[in-house]
Amino acid sequence: MFLAAPPPTPADISFSLGGIAVRVSAWFWAGAALLGWGECQWIAGGDQRLLLRLLLAWVAVVFVSILVHEMGHALAWRAFGKSSSIVLYHFGGLTSLDGWGRRWRRTPREQVIVSAAGPLLQFALAAAVVAVLKSGGYAVPVPIPFVTDWFSLDRGREIPSAIGQIVVGFLLFVNIFWPLLNLVPVPPLDGGQIVREGLEWIGVPNAYRVAAVIGAVCGCGIGLLAMSAGQTYLAILFFALAASCVQSLGGR
Repeated sequence: MFLAAPPPTPADISFSLGGIAVRVSAWFWAGAALLGWGECQWIAGGDQRLLLRLLLAWVAVVFVSILVHEMGHALAWRAFGKSSSIVLYHFGGLTSLDGWGRRWRRTPREQVIVSAAGPLLQFALAAAVVAVLKSGGYAVPVPIPFVTDWFSLDRGREIPSAIGQIVVGFLLFVNIFWPLLNLVPVPPLDGGQIVREGLEWIGVPNAYRVAAVIGAVCGCGIGLLAMSAGQTYLAILFFALAASCVQSLGGR
């Protein structure tokens, strides 16, 4: 959850999932495709038809994964008796209390649980994918070597379809690494909100400022690590988040 969701347009797609209103901004699809363009282009080589198929698969995976993430937040709010709605847009997703729900006071305990619910549901999706593949006797392409070794995930027969292997790789990458990044304690990422609301929950004075300082330090640290690994987009993102944390200190 980064910036405010864009206003509705006629090109948006709206539907209801489990009684929760979902709006998909037209910009979501372009943002998702842009995020996966480099990786899909590298896999496809010079095959433009394959590139198109990979991009469609990537966008579908991102759509499902971010929707699952935001549904985690929305279902957690529902468990607390509050209604909410979801918007998917170019920076990811946003779950907001709506209608009468906005008039209810949101306690730090509720905020911590709601913030954690999104990443946890993504981890559950990744675990479900692994469980289905292993039950079918397939090797699982988890991109974390020590996890593969611990659970013998590389044992089994290969997924017969090459595009199937890539889609599974996309699913596991987006639903393992993205929620891990989202749990970094940098506001307004979920990890930053968990730290801020957790500090307030246990009664730490100036919890907002403490969380902002932690966020600024962690954001700069992740940004430097990303730069050293050649991940320019990730570095810019975390440096921007760190700058936002520093800026917020001046306003409090």
